[in-house]
Amino acid sequence: MYGIALSVAACLRAGTRVDVAWILDHPDSEQGRGAEAVGLTPGGGKLGSLLSGALDGQLGELAAIQGDHGRVLQFDVGAADAAVSGIEPVTGISCVLVQASKLPPELWERLLAREAVCLLSDLEGDAIVSTSLYTADSIDEADDDVCRIFQRGTSASQLTDTRAITGLWPVPQLIMVGGGDIADSLVKLAEMLGWNTVLTRNTQEATGLIASTSPLDSVVVAGHDLELTGPALSVALEGDVGYIGAIGPRRLQEAWVDWLSYRGQTDLSRLHGPAGLEIGAQSPDEIALAVAAQIVANRSSPKAHTR
Repeated sequence: MYGIALSVAACLRAGTRVDVAWILDHPDSEQGRGAEAVGLTPGGGKLGSLLSGALDGQLGELAAIQGDHGRVLQFDVGAADAAVSGIEPVTGISCVLVQASKLPPELWERLLAREAVCLLSDLEGDAIVSTSLYTADSIDEADDDVCRIFQRGTSASQLTDTRAITGLWPVPQLIMVGGGDIADSLVKLAEMLGWNTVLTRNTQEATGLIASTSPLDSVVVAGHDLELTGPALSVALEGDVGYIGAIGPRRLQEAWVDWLSYRGQTDLSRLHGPAGLEIGAQSPDEIALAVAAQIVANRSSPKAHTR
């Protein structure tokens, strides 16, 4: 849902109808629920996709004839659609299909800020009667089932005869700028942790990605190319990214400080350099582990130990 929030919000501001669909229940428990969503606009416009597009055609047809009330619908993916989408055929998928304007208006603001939220939809049959929004600030007001879904810390859902609960948690993003063995190891480790990862050696791409990061995300630079890593650090320090790390020997750390200072950036209190907790790491894999641990610690506490 986070991936389409900006486009959905733009449609709502423009007064354009957009129907939103996401998976509530999938026979394969490994399939992510809630976080993946598709937005459907009149005339066949599409934002995002579900199951690599396997459900998009069916959802588009239903959105075109759906009235004001959202519904919980059952879908099957046959052999033909499965082959085109590169997935296995599956039956018994439960999805929400609802007008975005019928969801709590605050939802899109929260998703754009990449906050964790929980939606509670009351049902009459397959029709959605109303939907309530809970956030970290209000989750204590929810009942036990809603709290349990939200407190899992990952996107999840629960469907009963009378209601649907959807917990949405953003996935942390690591932007790795530069290269080398440590950078490669860190990217692999981040992927194992389920983070979204980008490894880039392009200055324009790096600064563009970093400019849209949130406090949940991390930026790490490595390598001697100051014309790549310098601008990346500069944009990161000016933005909201939660963790900024620099991998390299003391001489390179000093070069980064000089590069930033020359351009007027002297408050480097958010920069972790050398990046990583002090665990006696020596090999690239061990250093990557130390950096990943520091990212997690920093996310939990702004006073995380640094070396």
